[in-house]
Amino acid sequence: MAERTGILEERLNSFVREERRSALQELASLAQAGAIPIPPLTGAVNVHFHTFFSFHYLGWSPSRIVWEAKKAGLDVAGSVDFDVLDAMEEMFEAGEVLGVRTNVALETRVFAPEFPDWEFSSPGEPGILYFMGTGFTRLPEPGTPAAACLDAMRAGARARNEEMLERLRPVIAPVEVDYAADVLPLTPSGNATERHMLAVLDTKARAMFPDAAKLAAYWAERTGLRTEEIGRLLGDTAKFRTAIRSRLMKKGGPGYMPPDPAKFPQIRDVVQMIRDVDALPCATWLDGTRRGEADPDALLDWFLDLGCPVLNIVPDRNWNLADPADKAVKTQKLAEIVAAARRRHLPFSVGTEMNNYGQKFVDTFDAPELRPYAGDFRNGGYILYGHTLLQRACGTGMMSEWARDAFRGDRAKANAFYLEVGLTAFPPGDARQTLYGMPRDASPKAILGRLCGC
Repeated sequence: MAERTGILEERLNSFVREERRSALQELASLAQAGAIPIPPLTGAVNVHFHTFFSFHYLGWSPSRIVWEAKKAGLDVAGSVDFDVLDAMEEMFEAGEVLGVRTNVALETRVFAPEFPDWEFSSPGEPGILYFMGTGFTRLPEPGTPAAACLDAMRAGARARNEEMLERLRPVIAPVEVDYAADVLPLTPSGNATERHMLAVLDTKARAMFPDAAKLAAYWAERTGLRTEEIGRLLGDTAKFRTAIRSRLMKKGGPGYMPPDPAKFPQIRDVVQMIRDVDALPCATWLDGTRRGEADPDALLDWFLDLGCPVLNIVPDRNWNLADPADKAVKTQKLAEIVAAARRRHLPFSVGTEMNNYGQKFVDTFDAPELRPYAGDFRNGGYILYGHTLLQRACGTGMMSEWARDAFRGDRAKANAFYLEVGLTAFPPGDARQTLYGMPRDASPKAILGRLCGC
């Protein structure tokens, strides 16, 4: 059975959708029959999984992520991909097949014209932020401004990648990389990232220089790292590619492009695109150590003014640190941003990304540094799922006209309702069917009554 399970799990990562669907159905049947043990829910959530529609360091599809969430007993699993919503329908389908609460998000880089000289969540790039939308349930209608914005995000990311590759060509010679022929085939829908380019470059260099000493010399010449250091790194893909990316693609490297505001969407345009599809614009926070994040209250008030009712945090990079001084600063900053979000009744979107080599599958919620916030983080996952389910089933998500009428801007009251929905509405497929046909003027109490059958 273990061998069969392994084969099916690998098929979950196929670029062919029907192969993934068939493998998932078989795994679901095996689990239901007891042939594959499934643990009880653990209370852990991860709503920030990158999939292979942008970059997942293990190459996992949305179906594979939901399956792994099922095996690990995650209460909620959510996808987030750069510049695309290609994972959305598969996340919902896999969640209903396996009985896993799911959510869908999108991440991109934006320009904030209000603060052109301030650093936020994109280190060394003033005015540029990593920004998110979450709780997506549908794509924009073709021909709408929202659709144009989403299309431009995908196109802009590709243009920046191709420009970076052109800058690198004279540096990486005699190795040659063709973006269309070598990089795009690593993605199922043509949404490549820097990490895909790096993987191609690494693979081609190893093929051109099979001798380890010559390979180390090649990379040492192009990165400025010592040959001995390269030699030590070559056996560890994660550390090696991180080092090469830092030297070639990040600030100070030959492939790095200083941020040009004209090449990024403006934050308010992306907020509007997200709102146009009834999803949730999502505030983002890195670690609180740069000017734009120095005052957590001012930061969150600005995000609220933009219309962002959710806050995203990647907790592991704010406490799981080797340097004691760095850890002390960032755990304090984490405490400050959580307190500021609590005061404003902002639910949390948290997770571990898995778009960089070696990142863990789920946060360590019982770590002493995270234990005080574990309930907040878990509830955030349930709230996002509750919104998603209601928006899909009957158009009563957090950004709907129904929600505006029902809660009149009272975020605490709204959060309590969507949390209860998230806890009660299970399994997802049955809950969605139960909610079909709910009157658009149904009260929150009536919706909860329908879900619990009372």
